[in-house]
Amino acid sequence: MTSSRFLRDFSLSAVAAGFVTVLVGFTASAVIVFQAAQALGANEAQIASWMWALGLGMGLTCIGLSLRYRVPVVTAWSTPGAAMLIASTAGLPYAEVIGAFVLSALLMALAGFSGVFERSLNRIPVSLASGMLAGVLLRFGLDVFVSMQTQLSMALTMFITYLAGRRAFPRYAVIATLLMGIAIAGASGLLQLDGVRLQWARPEFTLPSLSLAAVFGIALPLFVVTMTSQNVPGAAVIRASGYEVPLSPVIGWTGVANVLLAPFGAFALNLAAITAAICMGREAHTDPQRRYVAAIFAGIFYVIVGLLGATVAALLGAFPKELVMAIAGIALFGTIGNSLAAAMREERDREPALIAFLVTASGVSLAGIGSAFWGLVAGGVTLLAFRRHKS
Repeated sequence: MTSSRFLRDFSLSAVAAGFVTVLVGFTASAVIVFQAAQALGANEAQIASWMWALGLGMGLTCIGLSLRYRVPVVTAWSTPGAAMLIASTAGLPYAEVIGAFVLSALLMALAGFSGVFERSLNRIPVSLASGMLAGVLLRFGLDVFVSMQTQLSMALTMFITYLAGRRAFPRYAVIATLLMGIAIAGASGLLQLDGVRLQWARPEFTLPSLSLAAVFGIALPLFVVTMTSQNVPGAAVIRASGYEVPLSPVIGWTGVANVLLAPFGAFALNLAAITAAICMGREAHTDPQRRYVAAIFAGIFYVIVGLLGATVAALLGAFPKELVMAIAGIALFGTIGNSLAAAMREERDREPALIAFLVTASGVSLAGIGSAFWGLVAGGVTLLAFRRHKS
């Protein structure tokens, strides 16, 4: 029954959305993860193990949770968490670093299964969540045209291909756009394939230990940053996209997967926001009930990334940055438009949603926490002030 439904819901547009999700997710922040691993004293084998654990963790949670709930659930590593690790307490033994990862993951599982996270999130109106999502994604939409400054012919041809595809074959417009971009990059000599070679990643287990320095220097800050900067926006994206999913077990099981893979280097797994929006948009499928297939294929590609490690890293890194910028923005056009429409739909919530959008789009970061969280805070404060004034 399950397999037959999956085969019925399968579409090439979902496969393409899954691939673009991994392409964007990996190329956007893999360098930061590598830097974080190096900053914490990981050697080359351990860094490869990080990629194995993160790829496997993201892949299996995407596949398992999306199949379970028939909703596109996309997970990711914590990019703000990786950035925090670069500047975290230096000189700790590597085993204590791993212990801090395990503790942070345990706290996330507890926050999920206890229901604390979901109860807190239920207080966020859809208009604010939609404004925040539009603010998060605005930069990606703008990047389509920014990329034309340095690679005009490639980016412009991709854009024209998308427009033509939206009229002639809307379900496959993004696929055609991606293929066109790759063809132009190849013909122009922009694909850097010299460093690509087949290489399997090998997991390396490290027995965790813990100290007060690791708890307060890594574990607690990593937990707070991941929950506020990643899981809050990630959950808001799911709801802003019109999907209902029990967030408590989703967060809880993501935490469990993180606990199991942390000894191999999975520092933080969480709900995705930007890449999730790619799987939840109309480009993944015209039928919202069939978009979960895109998240499943994102999971499959993430597993491949984990298993092949350095090979996939080099392959995805071979794409010119302008191609990645253009295809990411084009894949998110529909989601950006829908988010803005939902944010501005209710007149009484319009200005608070606008504040959430502007603060998020500003990119402001305070206390190591990203703009998506502060956008929700600013929008929520504005909403409370307006409603109290009217009452």
